[in-house]
Amino acid sequence: MDATFTVKVLTPETALKASQAALARCRANGYQVAVAVTDRMGVVQVMLRDRFAGPHTPDMASAKAYTAASFRTNTTELAESTQAGRPQSGIRNRPGVAAVGGGLMIEAGGSLLGAIGVSGAPGGREDDACAVAGIAAIREDHEL
Repeated sequence: MDATFTVKVLTPETALKASQAALARCRANGYQVAVAVTDRMGVVQVMLRDRFAGPHTPDMASAKAYTAASFRTNTTELAESTQAGRPQSGIRNRPGVAAVGGGLMIEAGGSLLGAIGVSGAPGGREDDACAVAGIAAIREDHEL
């Protein structure tokens, strides 16, 4: 067994492109949001906040991206699996965890590259749609 292994990570330019595309998608639908893209460990690489997005949105977008990367699960799925009374419900009590829609993993070839989090659209479904647009923008160029 090897003592080390190689991983792929997003470049800052790729993270920026994803965040810009997500912001553009939300803006086109009339939503003022913040978008965070993290590396595979959940550390923020890029943060964008539209000029009228709420003051809470940067922290929430970062938390959503961190959560998706950290738990290797899109946050809409995590929101469902961590409802009260479920075996994983305690996850919601961890600091920095956002078990609400809007955080998606960025994967390629079965490997986690990072995550994107969007906050400020009216609900997790709309946040997810903007995050999907961000991933689509880099998938075309980078064969994710």
